[in-house]
Amino acid sequence: MEFSSKLLEHAVNEMSQLPGIGKRTALRLVLHMLRQPKEQTNVLAHALQTMRNEVKFCKSCHNISDIELCEICSSSSRNKDIICVVEDIRDVMAIENTSSFKGLYHVLGGKISPMDGVGPHDLNIDSLVIKVKSGSVKELIFALSSTMEGDTTNFYIFKQIQDFNIITSTIARGISVGDELEYTDEITLGRSIINRVPFESSLKS
Repeated sequence: MEFSSKLLEHAVNEMSQLPGIGKRTALRLVLHMLRQPKEQTNVLAHALQTMRNEVKFCKSCHNISDIELCEICSSSSRNKDIICVVEDIRDVMAIENTSSFKGLYHVLGGKISPMDGVGPHDLNIDSLVIKVKSGSVKELIFALSSTMEGDTTNFYIFKQIQDFNIITSTIARGISVGDELEYTDEITLGRSIINRVPFESSLKS
């Protein structure tokens, strides 16, 4: 792809680093921004820079937040006895959109994947085990995607907390094996949360 401007080329190259954005799409986006008023592009650039510099992670659940304790964890209307274990922020958003879950979350920040060099200590698992050990949690809901990595992560956590007096369940398999939660329709995902099953049962299937 030939560029008449090094500045344009640099902007396209940087934009194309984003997931799902190829060079042609990046060029279209950059040219679109060039056609907009400078102020609008500056607002976008400022919003991205501010987010990157000031965004926080909740000290309790590791969800993305503007403050140290996110709105979900600090809400008096949430059931703090139940924790839904998810991979990342997109899964929290997907489940929240169903309005079917009123407990808290714990964001792992990924899944165990030896092929990708991701082990248990690269994830937010230790802090989850500490919560269970404290005795403040009555049930863990495993809501990771139905993949080999998701199942491996569920089983690892289960082994860490199985000696404690806690219920472990997993979302019902209304979600197809291999599917990511963020792409599941809200009705199916909501029913999967409501109709969750004991985790031990999932090990036998």
